Amino acid sequence: MVAMPHQPAPAKPAVTRKDVARLAGVSTAVVSYVMNGGPKRVSPATEAKVRQAIAALGYRPNAAARALKLGSSEMLGMVVPDATNPFFASLARAVEVAAAERGYAMLLADSDGSLRTERRLVENLVGRRVDGVFLCSVLFEPDLTDLEQAEIPAVLLNHSAESPGFNSVGVAFQDGGRLAVEHLVGHGHRRVGLVMGTNTGGDLDAREVGWRQGVREAGLPEGPVLRVPFTRDGGYRAGQDLIASADRPSAVFVSSDLQAVGLLRAVHEAGLRIPEDLAIFSFDGSAEAEYSWPPLSTVAQPVEAMARAAVDALIDAETGKPTQSQIFPVELVLRSSCGC
Repeated sequence: MVAMPHQPAPAKPAVTRKDVARLAGVSTAVVSYVMNGGPKRVSPATEAKVRQAIAALGYRPNAAARALKLGSSEMLGMVVPDATNPFFASLARAVEVAAAERGYAMLLADSDGSLRTERRLVENLVGRRVDGVFLCSVLFEPDLTDLEQAEIPAVLLNHSAESPGFNSVGVAFQDGGRLAVEHLVGHGHRRVGLVMGTNTGGDLDAREVGWRQGVREAGLPEGPVLRVPFTRDGGYRAGQDLIASADRPSAVFVSSDLQAVGLLRAVHEAGLRIPEDLAIFSFDGSAEAEYSWPPLSTVAQPVEAMARAAVDALIDAETGKPTQSQIFPVELVLRSSCGC
């Protein structure tokens, strides 16, 4: 007997909207109303029948075809400099939740702190015809030409300066730096150092501007400034340098919680006490600050409020509303690393 070659099973035909309508006993238009939440209302009983048919058939709509028909992908893009940073992770999550409430999904992209990668990711999102882009740029004034030419609205997120023609959402970074220094001075510190993250742009970070303002208003000499990446390792190396310095300050303002966690390790390894030998005040308000040891005093950013404002600004941009810069106030969260 000659063995017959194995024949693959024929592919099952894709379930269509017509199949759902036929099983539910309604028109394809009614199926569309149920899936899109309108524009016409459907009775609860009819909606239940349609959803039962969708579940029974395992129907999945063709997202690409739907986007072409609606003129919208119902997809937003977000570019962050470091998706592993707890602050950006929580911000991205908050944006995703706020976007979902408005009926949009989100694509998250990580530029790894690289301007070249950031530009490539923005080009990629433009090519995918997303409905809008949230950009946490490595630059203070990023080039948004690609988005402008594609007529894709953008919101500069975690951004404290006005950018004409674009919406921006951020916090009062300068106030945060100043208030942290004021608080440390209130504990009796007469020399406050700065651990400042590096960025691609040439402008002075507003957190550093605030630190300088706080030191100047207190009539104190400026403490040492260490410039390192916005990472745990950057903070760790800054801590080692501070400890090795003959002119070590008694307190330090750190530009991110992630850096401060690394600095904590360096201080612990040196056998020094916090806050007795070195008081620390950081910036961001992430969960890592709360669960480090000792818990970090930090300048907290209102992540959920920023996310909702950014989503509203991006979606409302399609209605022709004028652009605006929204700056949220910061809040000091006081814990034991500063002596509270």
